[in-house]
Amino acid sequence: MKRIITYGTFDLLHYGHINLLKRAKALGDYLIVALSTDEFNWNEKQKKCYFSYEKRKALLEAIRYVDLVIPEENWQQKKSDVHEYHIDTFVMGDDWSGKFDFLKDEGVDVVYLPRTPEISTTQIKQELKSCEQKNQ
Repeated sequence: MKRIITYGTFDLLHYGHINLLKRAKALGDYLIVALSTDEFNWNEKQKKCYFSYEKRKALLEAIRYVDLVIPEENWQQKKSDVHEYHIDTFVMGDDWSGKFDFLKDEGVDVVYLPRTPEISTTQIKQELKSCEQKNQ
């Protein structure tokens, strides 16, 4: 069984996220998603999510491409996750290209998938904020 892992916040889940998960799952048999916890997002990434960790986790678990959701609590856990979950392929969006190549030394393939160009959570948040400001 070929095991795949990817990481992310997956706030305001959209079709770009689904597209990434679908392509990641196509690389193997079992897809693990390491989902950033609220604390990790706030303390390390300096961002606040619209949906809580538990709600984002429930959304991901409802997607047929996702086999397991685990918490991402720090930047350093990637190496230990690769070993603990017997990962064959590490997948991220190409906006992270090159940043996780050190995992190749752990014996895993590292794949950077192209993002869906016309959609992003940041874009959605900006457009909603713009609409809100126009309506005030």
